[in-house]
Amino acid sequence: MEILQQQDSDVPTMRALVQPSQAGPRDLVLVSDRPRPAPGPGEYLIRVGAAGINYADVMQAYGTYDGGPRAPYIAGFEAAGTIGAVGPDTEDPLPVGTRIVGAGAGAFAPYAVMPAAGVLPVPAGWSDAEALGMVLNWATALAALKPLGRLARGEVVLVHAAAGGVGQAAVRLARHYGARVIATASPAKHDTVRALGVEEILDGSRPDLAEAITGLTGGVDLVLESVGRATFDTSLRVTRPFTGRIVVFGASSGDAGLSTHDLVFTHHVQLKGLHIGALASKAPALYRSLIAELAELVERGVYPPGTPRVHPLDEGPAVLRELESRRTTGKHALDPWR
Repeated sequence: MEILQQQDSDVPTMRALVQPSQAGPRDLVLVSDRPRPAPGPGEYLIRVGAAGINYADVMQAYGTYDGGPRAPYIAGFEAAGTIGAVGPDTEDPLPVGTRIVGAGAGAFAPYAVMPAAGVLPVPAGWSDAEALGMVLNWATALAALKPLGRLARGEVVLVHAAAGGVGQAAVRLARHYGARVIATASPAKHDTVRALGVEEILDGSRPDLAEAITGLTGGVDLVLESVGRATFDTSLRVTRPFTGRIVVFGASSGDAGLSTHDLVFTHHVQLKGLHIGALASKAPALYRSLIAELAELVERGVYPPGTPRVHPLDEGPAVLRELESRRTTGKHALDPWR
């Protein structure tokens, strides 16, 4: 295998957070003897500056994430850092030393590899941590609102889990595109959402949530659904019949069911599923258009540098348990060098 350059070649092993089982984040363990990876064809080796924490990490820890790694594995899949080496057969590679953000297995470690085709340069003046979320949280929010959600100015958008990483991005983007935003979040997180300019915030766990939303809006044009079982029935009930859209990109509270009978006779909505990784691989032209639009939003200041809370690597298991319990707000990240 040809490697153009490799940093710290005298250090063959590294610390890493390893998931040894399918018992969830409580089994995640910090080890110090994992072999440092090498880039394969079409891959970069990244010196990780910051690794993003996502709910998909929780799902992978239980073995419930389709296509996820099989235990034991180094956890994490989102990272920003510096290219340290380029694998063979990489088309139009970025220079070694370029700072990038992207997704690849084993991000909760000082070094990781990721496919070169899916990375983006870190915007000038941004830290690695500030760039986290660009290819996952913000790309998901933009895809849900625009090409899938077909958002139009003046429409009403319901954003569940609005204090989370994708939720905050969705709120910012929806307001930028001229929508009226209705948000749900736990009461302790309302101030976080209100700081984004949203006044209509509801407790997502209230028993009369559907009635409250309908009372405020008369019906919602677009729902961004990431919670699943706890909110899905509400999403169906408040969406305008026939013209209303629901984009589903997560199920943090568990899966929800819907039958063809429901769609024909009860819930006359347009329902769409979204996984940003699948979109990137199966609709690459659409994904490239999303990335181009995100770059424009950065230049215009609509997409500001992120403000994740960065933790030392050994705090990763505790942060993932907090995320699993829905007690976190905003984006969290790990510094693998601390």
